[in-house]
Amino acid sequence: MFKLLSKESNIFSIPVYIGFLLLVVVIFNILNFNTYEAIIAGITFLGIALGYFCFHSIALNYQTHLPLFLYTFFIFGLYPGNLDIGIAVSLLTNSFLLLLLTSADEDVRKKSYVLVGAIVALNFIFLPTTWPMALFVIVHVIATSQKISLNLFRFLLGMVMIAFSYFSIMFFFRFTTWNIDYFPFGKMRPMTDYTDLLPLLPVLLMLIYAVYDHFKNYNKKSPISRYKYTFLLVFSLAQLVTIILYMNKNYEYLLLLAFPSSIILSRMMRFLPKYWMQEVSLWLIIMSMIAFKAGTYFNLF
Repeated sequence: MFKLLSKESNIFSIPVYIGFLLLVVVIFNILNFNTYEAIIAGITFLGIALGYFCFHSIALNYQTHLPLFLYTFFIFGLYPGNLDIGIAVSLLTNSFLLLLLTSADEDVRKKSYVLVGAIVALNFIFLPTTWPMALFVIVHVIATSQKISLNLFRFLLGMVMIAFSYFSIMFFFRFTTWNIDYFPFGKMRPMTDYTDLLPLLPVLLMLIYAVYDHFKNYNKKSPISRYKYTFLLVFSLAQLVTIILYMNKNYEYLLLLAFPSSIILSRMMRFLPKYWMQEVSLWLIIMSMIAFKAGTYFNLF
């Protein structure tokens, strides 16, 4: 199966995966269909579907089916059906951020920081627990920009524009009181019970090994590969901070790691020395996701 998924993909492969994704979203929402749930399902579908195009934007997958397959399987295993609108919007905004910040056109990246700031602010409005994403963008600007002050100003300008628009709309509708529950820093309750996540332990161990192997062979990588992989790791770290601090039993937060995990694991399997290791790793991921899906869906743990 690994050899089959290692074949080169093309633009016509993406609609097939998106079609399967649409089928998953429809099946999980068909029993509780209403206007609100349909809007959330639509936002979720659009955000995840854009993720398929991010693979070509970040260009770390060697244009094979493997990361697309892993991404699809992660979505299947982690998508609960009744997704919170904050997570749905976060998936959509993350896809836009990846498309903008990993663009091959440097001029596009420079001119997109106002839009990036607006997207980050919009993300915060719908899901305040995603504040680490703002830190990720700031680190990215500092590490990659020649005109750091100018680009930081553009980023902050985008955030201020959305904040001003938001407060203006709220004032117009006479929402003039501040709900302290909206402030995320008083709700940090890290998980203490990991029983439900035990089926994902093989995936976690493979991710740790993949990061270790990357830094072990760091000097063998090309400069562009090192840059993009570092970008992906810092992006994953921002998502991981949100997950550790705020997920608790809301396992849909793990969807935020579906995209980077699929790239990291596909690269790890590609560079394993033996074919049987690649095949075993792939089936371990598949079985882990099926076990996790069964455990959360049927409350087996």
